[in-house]
Amino acid sequence: MKKERSKKYRALQLLRIITQAVFFGLFLYLLFKTHFTGQDYIGRVEVFFHFDPLLAIATAIASRVLFASFILAGVTLVVTLVAGRYVCGWVCPLGSVHQFFSFVFKKAKLLKPRKEEKSAGRLAWKYYILLAVLVGSLFTVDLVGIADPLSFLYRSFATGIIPWFARAGAAFIGLLYGLKLSSAGDAAAQFFGTLSLNQTFQQGFFLSLLFLGAVLLNISKERFWCRYLCPAGALLGLFSRWNVGKVRVDMDKCIKCNLCTLHCQTQANPYPNEQWRSSECVYCYTCASICPTKAVYFPVKRTPEKIASVNLSRRRLIFTSALAVVAAPFFKITPAGKRAAAKLIRPPGALPEPKFLQKCVKCSECMKACPTNGLQPALDEAGPEGIWTPVLKPRIGYCEYYCSLCTQVCPTGAIKELTIEEKIKVKIGSAWINKDRCIPYALGLPCIVCEEHCPTSPKAIKFVMVEAKLPDGTVATQKAPVIDLDLCIGCGICETKCPVMDDPAIYCTSVGEDRSEKNRLLLELIQPTTLTEEPKDPYK
Repeated sequence: MKKERSKKYRALQLLRIITQAVFFGLFLYLLFKTHFTGQDYIGRVEVFFHFDPLLAIATAIASRVLFASFILAGVTLVVTLVAGRYVCGWVCPLGSVHQFFSFVFKKAKLLKPRKEEKSAGRLAWKYYILLAVLVGSLFTVDLVGIADPLSFLYRSFATGIIPWFARAGAAFIGLLYGLKLSSAGDAAAQFFGTLSLNQTFQQGFFLSLLFLGAVLLNISKERFWCRYLCPAGALLGLFSRWNVGKVRVDMDKCIKCNLCTLHCQTQANPYPNEQWRSSECVYCYTCASICPTKAVYFPVKRTPEKIASVNLSRRRLIFTSALAVVAAPFFKITPAGKRAAAKLIRPPGALPEPKFLQKCVKCSECMKACPTNGLQPALDEAGPEGIWTPVLKPRIGYCEYYCSLCTQVCPTGAIKELTIEEKIKVKIGSAWINKDRCIPYALGLPCIVCEEHCPTSPKAIKFVMVEAKLPDGTVATQKAPVIDLDLCIGCGICETKCPVMDDPAIYCTSVGEDRSEKNRLLLELIQPTTLTEEPKDPYK
């Protein structure tokens, strides 16, 4: 019987590792599949996010709307309610990353030697983070994407890890060619080419450092993020409190070596029975597989029984709630509340700014799908609440006219799904000409680049004949561009392609965007305001 039990739990451990590898492989597959393939439809590559109950709950609270696709999150909650936190231990790709690096650090002897945890105080951190996120959502401040494991991992890979991989691949290919290994170089170039790794993001270095920091925390404690910081794990912990899967120690066989507790990856404390924390166990089966007397086992108990829980201080819960209430308005502080930010150009299909911020979870799906790399993570363009939300940067890339991929991959509906026919009619901003830098206006030389690339039909960029006075006193007459604002959609291709490299002579701003009734160049009716009137929000 002992031998059979040992084989059973070692087999379950192997099955868990295989399962983790499969789901992490699925995550990578969907990640790399999120790019322009030459077709109009990219597929449901965002489906992983729809199984995340934290995203579902926080976004629904913040936006006051339940996105239909998040019904799949109910599957995760039901599994957790019945069987426990198997999703954390067997499915979550970020949990798999942390477990893998914990194993690597142990083998490299970087992970500190295990000591018996006298206090479970730090386990409460993730519950306080969860509480802060949910309280913030009550005040329409949706910050769940900053700490949610799926958003954090996808954003880190899309903006930092994959571009690093691309640069490393380019250096490797160059080395192969330098060593006269042309065949190997061609094969490597073809491999990297199929992955579409040509994107660069302005905050990629910083976001990579955040991910690296989260990984290095495993040197301090095994699965540090999962133990102390993950709000999604805290939510599942609350739902797993009364699941039917239990960890039990047969006291007749136990020799009190305490190995099960010392090797517990999440500080769930299998021994003694009354100290086991159901909310922290991720069912990795390490405790049962290493027990020298096979005393640890996992019976199915349908009847409720007393189990230990994380001690959440009432004072700290109240303090966390109060802190979240006080902090929420600070995230709303942005000059865009009075006057629309010129450079805050959102993707086509984006909801009006307040609704957009309530639903966007900063996952970077739309940025990864953008074929021109024009969508970038915001820093201060939308204020603190809008950090890492997508913004179009025409100096990096433009909004491709016949592309609607960003509208297809948004997991929360912050960007409405549009067909190509619908998308080409959406105005996201307007183009303007700086005549002091425009070549025909300033230098009297011919240039028609912006008009050639304008995708609208009829073209929004037209020509007029202008005279430019040259330094020698002569006058040159050239065709110069002008913008028809009724036709311009603000796609930014003119700014991207402008031959004036340092500061393009043509540029785009958000004015005129369809999603806002106030962010207009000219209003049909302008009412005089009084000193007592509140300023209008340009995004409403």
